[in-house]
Amino acid sequence: MEACLIVEKDVDKVLTKFNSINQHSRRVIVQLIDQVNSLKQELDSAPEGHTLTTLQQDLIKQSMAKVKDTVSRLAIEHRDLHSSVSKVGKSIDRNFTQDFTACSKENVFNDSEKLDLINKIICKHYYRQGMHCVADTLIKESEVKVEGCEKEPFTELHYICDSIKNRDLDPLLAWATAHRESLEFHNSSLEFMIHRLKYMLLLKKGASHQSEAIAYARSYFGQFVKKHEKDIQTLMGMLLYIPNGVNRSPYSAFFEPDNDMWMELYEMFIKDACQLLGVCVNSPLIVCINAGCHAIPALLNIKQVMIQRQVSQIWKGTEELPIEIDLGAENRYHSMFACPILRQQSTKDNPPMKLVCGHVISKDALQKLCNGNKMKCPYCPMEQSPQLAQQVHF
Repeated sequence: MEACLIVEKDVDKVLTKFNSINQHSRRVIVQLIDQVNSLKQELDSAPEGHTLTTLQQDLIKQSMAKVKDTVSRLAIEHRDLHSSVSKVGKSIDRNFTQDFTACSKENVFNDSEKLDLINKIICKHYYRQGMHCVADTLIKESEVKVEGCEKEPFTELHYICDSIKNRDLDPLLAWATAHRESLEFHNSSLEFMIHRLKYMLLLKKGASHQSEAIAYARSYFGQFVKKHEKDIQTLMGMLLYIPNGVNRSPYSAFFEPDNDMWMELYEMFIKDACQLLGVCVNSPLIVCINAGCHAIPALLNIKQVMIQRQVSQIWKGTEELPIEIDLGAENRYHSMFACPILRQQSTKDNPPMKLVCGHVISKDALQKLCNGNKMKCPYCPMEQSPQLAQQVHF
């Protein structure tokens, strides 16, 4: 982020200089054009066979010299601008690292099993994007096996997404009705939001569809009264303003812009569908790429520090990173514990242990801190017996 801010400042300087030169050039060129046009008009109005006076000759010479001098100065300013633009490229090269080999591990994908896993992840990503032809071609060329049951849900999901983009709610409503029990279990409001949007679309059509909107509300809103009573009351209040147009009513904010309602429904469907399928909203490929982009700057910094302090051998490209990188709450998929003493993630053989004082460390750290039947907590002065530590289950 710091590198981006530095480059952004350099770009702003170039843009400021460019705008200044652009305004100055336009002003000077307009003045020259006006001067040349006035001379041309004066010469055109002279009688035939007119001989230029000494004053007219001097004016023409002065105008030609001024044009030549102005063009020369504009060319110099243009060259200066070119050098400023080239400095931006140097700033990018200086502030951004192009060699990312320090953060990679050689031969990590040479294993056939790992290659198959990568191809499978890419295929699933293409299926989730609706690019079935590309995914099928990759399966054929890479000879990876993807079960039909793994791609069929994404095929249906993509079809419904396309129908929402085309302003067709029927496939989505059919899907929500078929999965009503599962959606209610997850406390989803998807089905109500579909009927809400269809009802509001009827209201937008005007007074000619008022009876149709009332009939639709009576048919579908009754089942949602317990959970969405206030929302339904608001929807019913809109009926009073149909004769004069709901767009000019106190409820006008609900109807513009129209795209927001469709986008809200689209995002809600993606979230609920992925939850029922037991998958993340983003594909594993996108998650890995985003995690890598987030981690690379920190890894490059720690690698540079290691090289400067001549301790680069500490990180030998093992499966474990030299530092802990927080990818944010959206990328936390399961509970885990990293020992604050040994900086290692807990396992079945090395579970987290809670001390009497309440601090939690790993079992390996507990054993290393033991001195006979006594130990001192590394975070507080309390002495205690290691036998009193209890295993913590997340």
